[in-house]
Amino acid sequence: MNVFGLELRSIGQILLLGLLFGAGLPLLFSAGIRAMAWGTGGEAEASGPGEAVARAHPVGRVIGIACFVVVLACVALGLTYIVASGFGKALSFEHVVPTLVDKS
Repeated sequence: MNVFGLELRSIGQILLLGLLFGAGLPLLFSAGIRAMAWGTGGEAEASGPGEAVARAHPVGRVIGIACFVVVLACVALGLTYIVASGFGKALSFEHVVPTLVDKS
C-alpha cells in the first residue's frame, strides 16, 4: 500500500506543477495585460457608449509590470534549466539564488 501512496503523491505533484505552469503563467500574463489596460485608462479601458472615459491608474501599470517580470523570470529559469542539463550541469537552489553546478 505504501507504493500506491507514493504514486498518488507523485501524480498530485505533477498535477500541481501542470496547473501552475500550464494555466498559472498564462493567467498571470493575462492579469498583467488587464492591469496595464487599467493603468493606461482612456480607450484601453472598456467603457460603453455615453459613459465617461476611464481615467489612468498608475498602480495598474506597476501591477502589470510586476506580472510581466514574474512571467519572464519563470521563462528564463525554465530555459536555463533546459540549457544547463544539455551541458551536463544542474540547477541548484541551495543558496536561494539559482546557480549552475556540475552534476554528480
